[in-house]
Amino acid sequence: MLARLKLLFNGKNKNLRKRILFTFLCLFVFKLGTTIIVPGVDTSALGKNLGFLDLVNAMGGGAMEKFSILSLGVMPYITASIVIQLLSQMELIPYLAELTKQGGVGRAKLNQITRVLGIILAFFQGYMLSFTFIKGGSVMDYMMFSTILTAGTCFLLWLGDQITAKGIGNGISLIIMAGIIATLPTMFKDAYTALVQMGDLQVTLFGITKFIFFALIYLLIVLAVVYEETSERRIPVQYANKTNSIYGANNNYMPFKLNSAGVVPVIFASAIISIPGIIAAFIKNESFSLFINKWLTLNTVSGFILYLILILLFALIYTFMQIKPKELAENLNQNGGFIPGVRPGIETIQYIKTVLKRISIVGALFLAVIAALPIIFGAVSGLPTSVQIGGTGLLIVVGVALETYKQIESQLITGEYKRGRRRR
Repeated sequence: MLARLKLLFNGKNKNLRKRILFTFLCLFVFKLGTTIIVPGVDTSALGKNLGFLDLVNAMGGGAMEKFSILSLGVMPYITASIVIQLLSQMELIPYLAELTKQGGVGRAKLNQITRVLGIILAFFQGYMLSFTFIKGGSVMDYMMFSTILTAGTCFLLWLGDQITAKGIGNGISLIIMAGIIATLPTMFKDAYTALVQMGDLQVTLFGITKFIFFALIYLLIVLAVVYEETSERRIPVQYANKTNSIYGANNNYMPFKLNSAGVVPVIFASAIISIPGIIAAFIKNESFSLFINKWLTLNTVSGFILYLILILLFALIYTFMQIKPKELAENLNQNGGFIPGVRPGIETIQYIKTVLKRISIVGALFLAVIAALPIIFGAVSGLPTSVQIGGTGLLIVVGVALETYKQIESQLITGEYKRGRRRR
């Protein structure tokens, strides 16, 4: 780690440092935008408990509770990308499925379709949310506010593209990560205020001890997530030596991540759970709202169980959509490879399916536990809703941080390798 830092501050890596600085500048602009409130908002509605919108608020750096111009963040785009991916991978729309097979050109078209769908979703979501934060407005008022929120999402997508092109890492992912990290100081401040009560020395020391214990638990969960994100099952693979026609000359392996689905199952489950709440807020039917609050919110037993079931289900489905055992087995066979002790063909497909199913179940269970932690913690701790342990945000931050670190490390190593070759 220290060696990488020395390389980074080496005079020969000036370009990389500029890219990192540009990334931080863009993230600062994003954070600045979250403080600009949409004009005409009912200020009494700000800062209230957001319920099913807490995930959107966390990813947007607290923009939702302020009803900032960036309230929607990049969530409409994320939702659109998941929908397009599902439709193309499951071949529900042949045109989208065909684009996935066209290489770079197809991916570019898919990206354009995803952005258009994301902007449409942003406008629809903005219009629905306007009824929550704006009281007594006309139709044109709601349309104007929806347009402002949609423009905020478009700006963030452009900003994310600038980071990807001129900065370091994936721009959209870094914006989400920055939004989540921005809420951490407030969370620890609220935890300290709630746990440490000033009084006599004994009471104060006991409160400080509880806060330290809370911080240690949080750190342990972060380490557990890092371990889970870097864990993988490696299936050994051997290739035929085409020079002398003997097997075993080249050894390799197929890596399967413990959690191949990432945070997509949690986001998708949260979106499904939030739909009834959004409809209830829009139609304002008292009996329907009471039913939703009683059975389908995350604070109810039934809603909580449904949430976990959806996570487990989506994790397994999405993993097998991302990694197709039949295609893997066919590609392996075409390249002259085989898994030692397993016959090519149907047996290889079945073997990959079994391995993938086992690790996916473990990964899905871990995902469900991490997603459930903040809900359980909030129910039993009595701390403010801003204080959370675990959750989707933590998974996103760790995943993006690891990917960005790998990209920086790769660029540093590539730079050293090129300079070494020139010296020779």
